[in-house]
Amino acid sequence: MQSNEYLKHIAYDSVVFGFSGEKLKILIIRYHNTGLFALPGGFVRMNENLNDAVRRGLKERTGLDNIYLEQFYTFGDVARYKPEVMDTIMKANGHTIDEYPWFLDRFISVAYYALINYEEVVPTPDALSDSCDWYDIDKLPNLMLDHAEIVAKALQTLRENLEKKLVGMNLLPQLFTMKELQKVYEVILGEKLHRGTFQRKILNLGILQRHEKQYSGAAHKAPFLYSFGV
Repeated sequence: MQSNEYLKHIAYDSVVFGFSGEKLKILIIRYHNTGLFALPGGFVRMNENLNDAVRRGLKERTGLDNIYLEQFYTFGDVARYKPEVMDTIMKANGHTIDEYPWFLDRFISVAYYALINYEEVVPTPDALSDSCDWYDIDKLPNLMLDHAEIVAKALQTLRENLEKKLVGMNLLPQLFTMKELQKVYEVILGEKLHRGTFQRKILNLGILQRHEKQYSGAAHKAPFLYSFGV
């Protein structure tokens, strides 16, 4: 990575949300030989759109195209500038900072959240990392720099966008039960919801299409399947 290949002082970080059926999860990478955990991120090439750079980075780590992205905040506090952290990462991977002096510059990070189908992802670490894995939102490791703050802001934004952005559309398969949709809301909000109240509220929004029941033996217990009708 040569400094003239990338925009100076600009980086991005991605909070990648997935829903396992029971838990809301986030993709976290672990840097080689450092014990440092971080959000997937990267830099923007000189001839590259910002959104394209983020999509490129996410495809490298998830194997997916056409990922749903929302840019939600820009992090630029002076306190987040800790060049010793990047120095540690580079040395742990056998590089001297003389090779990449621009890595020690101060970076402003544009933050995105991504919503993806958990079942379709093949998490893949980058060249500086040992692992790229899913972690439960309530069991995250200690994250470097201000990445915990980035996660908190992403979750806050996700909650605010829960209905107007049809968040469940991107976390569930094409066809799902009302119970599965309610579970998505519950894991994002961090609270239990009354089944009848939730169902009435969602149906009154007029955003769902109902399909044939999902039979599994006992016909009278088979739930209807739904899809987002947008």
